[in-house]
Amino acid sequence: MDSRPIGVFDSGLGGLTAVRQLRRIMPSEHIIYFGDTSRVPYGNRSADTILKYARQDLRFLRSFDLKAAVIACGTVSSNCLGTLQQENDIPIVGVVEPAVRRAAAVTENRRVGLIATRASVSSGAYQRLFRRDHPDIALFAKACPLFVPLVEEGRFRPGDVVIETVAAEYLAELKEWGVDTLVLGCTHYPLLEDVIAGEMGPTVSLVDVGCESAYEIKRQLKSMDRLAPEGAGHVDYYASDRPADFQRLAASFLREDLEEQVHPVDIEKY
Repeated sequence: MDSRPIGVFDSGLGGLTAVRQLRRIMPSEHIIYFGDTSRVPYGNRSADTILKYARQDLRFLRSFDLKAAVIACGTVSSNCLGTLQQENDIPIVGVVEPAVRRAAAVTENRRVGLIATRASVSSGAYQRLFRRDHPDIALFAKACPLFVPLVEEGRFRPGDVVIETVAAEYLAELKEWGVDTLVLGCTHYPLLEDVIAGEMGPTVSLVDVGCESAYEIKRQLKSMDRLAPEGAGHVDYYASDRPADFQRLAASFLREDLEEQVHPVDIEKY
């Protein structure tokens, strides 16, 4: 047993969808969440900048005595997970590999779609894993750079003409390709689940990368006998900009009101 916290970070609020899943499957855990809201989104940054930001985020979280970390950011997971794992002595889980395993298990016609940030798609991380572990599956990747800023602005509900128009344009090629499984390759995207499902239709299964990463960290901690003892877990929230806005918008990602205080962080110190 290990009562030390699990650190989770993302470029903004999207990683809260992973926190929601972690709380659901591991309710006894202490979680420390950092949202880098001053620099969101990461998806349009260079690989060097993404690594710089990720190192700072992880250094801040490791100022606490973490037992593990979840990179709830598709862009960071796609671009520099291996580097971060090599540089740190705790288990670090990203969102890519768990999502690939789930998609491979779900697809029936062996045609899988991926929607993600531009940096995640251009990194080739998903493509390499599918080629290595599931060469019989065809992957069709599509960058959706407007999704994260629209979600952060609260434009994700069905009936919103802006997000529905953008989604229809982004998803048109995936529908033409005939995918039966679609990986939501960014933890912001579960908020768009109803919009995406409405556009893709009921025969397409959606894979939530945050959910799959939560199950993966639970599996790893259980194998190491590091799960927290039974009890009431809690979450501490930190943000690099405008904690009041974080507090206001978090309910949409967590699907419940956020009553805890959000603490400000000067991430440039790390």
